[in-house]
Amino acid sequence: MDIVHHSKNLLLASGTAWILWTLLALSVASVGVMIERWLVFRSSGGDVGGLARWLGDALARGAAAEALERLEAHRSTAARIAAAGLRLAGHGPESARRAMESAEAFERSRLERRLAFLGTLGNNAPFVGLFGTVIGVILAFDALGTEAAAASSQAASAAVMSAIAEALVATAVGIGVALPAVAANNLFQRKISSVLDDADALSMLVLAHLSSSELRMAGPANQRERA
Repeated sequence: MDIVHHSKNLLLASGTAWILWTLLALSVASVGVMIERWLVFRSSGGDVGGLARWLGDALARGAAAEALERLEAHRSTAARIAAAGLRLAGHGPESARRAMESAEAFERSRLERRLAFLGTLGNNAPFVGLFGTVIGVILAFDALGTEAAAASSQAASAAVMSAIAEALVATAVGIGVALPAVAANNLFQRKISSVLDDADALSMLVLAHLSSSELRMAGPANQRERA
């Protein structure tokens, strides 16, 4: 028996049920990832516009230590990145810029975590469903060949049409699993861009005020020592 018959017998023995269970498990996993990522992005938000206005006023007054305390207390990603630069305010703008770039890279990695799973699922779930449909069609035509010898042609045709209709369910389920994953991945990617844009705006504000020699000389650490 050649490889084609071996493959056909293997597919006939496996059936399509395991494909549907796999898609169901992947769907449950994707929902879990969506909820977890939503909580992460929710905790990374905040009124960055209001914080930027307050930060600008504080830095204009040279109150770097007060500004750092406010940034460290703020929950937003932008505040964490700006705080990384402000900690090195006493070392000049270049050191602060590099610190904020490092913090931004870390925050981007944190925000993008597990999104690759959603992207991969969105791209490949329809193919998993199509694989199940192909197996179902093989089963249908194998049944047609068996029933045609023992039943009328009309009855055999009805049976194979019913089997093919059931086989198409796998493709439909695959598409149904992929659509929410793609939508969630796109939404989260746009959210990442928005969060990092806010971080860039706050970082530029910090760097602009660090051009003042007074603020560089009186960085947060020095201000705390004097206090």
